[in-house]
Amino acid sequence: MTAVLDVRDLEVTFPTMEGPVSAVRGVNLTLERGRIHGVVGESGSGKTVTMLATLGLLPSTAEVTGSVRYKGRELLGLAPSELRKVRGSGIAMIFQDPRTSLNPVHTIGHQIVEGIRIHHPEVSRKEAAKRAVELLALVGIPQPDRRARDYPHQFSGGMCQRAMIAMAVANDPDVLVADEPTTALDVTIQAQILDLLRDIRREKGVAIVLISHDLGVVAGLADEVSVMYAGRVVERGTVDDVYEQARHPYTRGLLASVPRLTDDNRGPLLSIGGGAPSLLHLPGGCAFHPRCSHERPNCRVDDPRLRPVGPVEAACHYAEEMGTVKASS
Repeated sequence: MTAVLDVRDLEVTFPTMEGPVSAVRGVNLTLERGRIHGVVGESGSGKTVTMLATLGLLPSTAEVTGSVRYKGRELLGLAPSELRKVRGSGIAMIFQDPRTSLNPVHTIGHQIVEGIRIHHPEVSRKEAAKRAVELLALVGIPQPDRRARDYPHQFSGGMCQRAMIAMAVANDPDVLVADEPTTALDVTIQAQILDLLRDIRREKGVAIVLISHDLGVVAGLADEVSVMYAGRVVERGTVDDVYEQARHPYTRGLLASVPRLTDDNRGPLLSIGGGAPSLLHLPGGCAFHPRCSHERPNCRVDDPRLRPVGPVEAACHYAEEMGTVKASS
């Protein structure tokens, strides 16, 4: 199957007063139509920056290299006017905090109409308004014709997230980037939002990149998963393979720290010691070695590359020696 989004050797560097910060280091990601790819990792691991780079939404000071191809077309280096035609219509993004992403001085309906008419100026405002109401109904907003006239402050957090999803799918994009779409929502609303994304994938065939720190969310929704650490993908594979047969110590640590409903052990949860490294001063060799219980002398010198290890790909010198880890329920 042809990839709708193909990211190769993506590097993102930010200049600072103390020196360059390597936020993304050689990330590869292939996304096929109708598939959901989860991207997980700690805060600062490069998840969001990777996807913002693909959309050209980083500050002009950021240095972005590599290749980002959407349906075979290179996006890096594309003129801003051409890139704006892709954003929203070809690739759309659901941002992490809907309340700061929605304009507080315009109604929800107006903002959806604006997004439609930017990409389809031939559509009349009346037709776009009708489409906006249909989209709000699609994402489960009650009384959509009336709520389209409401302002963001009149919506709950869950409704704002639904409105953001309606805006994102308004122009039938091929790729939908969902950045922590369930953050700050209660578990009931989280489940509804995830069901909504699942329905959109099934009904419209949209490819989805799901950025999350929640392993449970990714396990229940994604087909494949990439685990990021210090700006780099350290493990990748299908959700079942990575969760059942993780081969990188970082992935194993993340999985071991999640409570399991079937676990009879009532002791404290396991945790990964230490903290994520500074991207300004990365340690030599494997970036994870200061926190790794399996560290050996060569880990401090040799930087492991992502390579096939059994059913997954892992960036660890000793991945073959790692045992399996069961996913949490």
